[in-house]
Amino acid sequence: MEFGHITLRQIDFKTKIQSSDQFPLFCALVKMDSKQFREAAKQLVDYICDYHDNIRDRDVLPAVQPYFLEKQMPGSAPENGEPWTSVFNDIEKLIMPGVNKVMKQRQEHMRTEQKIFKGRMKLERMTHWHSPRFHAYFPTASSYPAILADMLSGALGCVGFSWISSPICTELEMSMMDWLGKMLHLPSEFLFSSHGKGGGVIQEAASESTLICMLAARSRAITKYSSSSSPKNKSPLNKLVAYCSTQAHSSVEKAALLSAVKIRSLDPDTNLSLRGETLERAIKDDREKGLIPFFVAASLGTTNSCAFDNIIEIGQIYIWLHIDAAYAGSAFICPEYRHYLNGVDKADSFNMNPHKWLLVNSDCSALWFVSLFKIIDLNTNISNLD
Repeated sequence: MEFGHITLRQIDFKTKIQSSDQFPLFCALVKMDSKQFREAAKQLVDYICDYHDNIRDRDVLPAVQPYFLEKQMPGSAPENGEPWTSVFNDIEKLIMPGVNKVMKQRQEHMRTEQKIFKGRMKLERMTHWHSPRFHAYFPTASSYPAILADMLSGALGCVGFSWISSPICTELEMSMMDWLGKMLHLPSEFLFSSHGKGGGVIQEAASESTLICMLAARSRAITKYSSSSSPKNKSPLNKLVAYCSTQAHSSVEKAALLSAVKIRSLDPDTNLSLRGETLERAIKDDREKGLIPFFVAASLGTTNSCAFDNIIEIGQIYIWLHIDAAYAGSAFICPEYRHYLNGVDKADSFNMNPHKWLLVNSDCSALWFVSLFKIIDLNTNISNLD
């Protein structure tokens, strides 16, 4: 399916466009001009509003089996693209059937409640995360302002991998991360406005944030080891060990696998909280074995049980402390819950997900560092790895 008419051969033409003044030419090639786009966008906006207005009437979980869509899709991409009207019909037919049908059923009152329920069960193909009756996994947020922001972001097409690639993109992100950091009452060391080494950056997921922080901690540990040992010594990579609670998200273990380091999952107390003495005992045992403890991931609101590790105790131990508050971090904006974040001043990095509670579309994972230079210099020790 394509928006407008476009063939596979014509896609290659897009790569040959060199300047912005050629964009209208490309739009003409795909046979969707600004007038057609306005019409299609208005139609889709109405569809989105109808979906959200009536989402309560849809079953949260679909009654389908794996590979149900395969039989209804072509075996390969079409040589000739389809007009928007066909694409829109496919949305109603294949992706999310029933939006218009459920509306008509409500308005006309032509069926009994039981028949409507059975009819919807046959129609549903999506798991509706925004339904008020969805209580699985974790909350995921969306809002009409966030949808509008996505529209503008898609239209502008900023690629903000550096300041010069889009200055406003970079500086707006810096300001927004400071705003959010101040709402959470993070220490000033985490904010750009402090004009120190710290600051925040938007990531796609908490899992990605954990990996980045573990790699940064690994880099710091290798640098410290290399500067204090004989040049003949090999890389300490096989001696590095990270820690987390058994209640921590599985992404911590995956981050260790990708970082090629050891990981130890420690037992929490009866309140499912990882305590400082437990970590201290594990570190002592590992050092006696010749290992090098370098990182601990503490959770504030685990996915399994919303448990909180004791970051005040853990923060007293000199080791990279990463706080994963992806699930419950948004609650710390409320003054009555801010005390759960006490001890963050001892952390090297802190992460929470606005896309869970703050009505921001996924993906938006906020990550702060006391020192951004540790991330900028991440590749310093790559050459030292065997």
